[in-house]
Amino acid sequence: MKKIRITQVRSQIGRPLKQKRTITALGIKKLNNPIEVEATPQILGMVEKVRHLLKIEEI
Repeated sequence: MKKIRITQVRSQIGRPLKQKRTITALGIKKLNNPIEVEATPQILGMVEKVRHLLKIEEI
């Protein structure tokens, strides 16, 4: 499978609880701290819901 690198670039302060929980479920702990995950349909769906807070790169 392909991998993607996800970096949170915008704060989750003031965002709905559902978006905050999605960020947490992706495994993102801090702002500007990249993580690498496999590009499964479930992960891509979560990324799409909070795309405005993230920077996504294919590896």
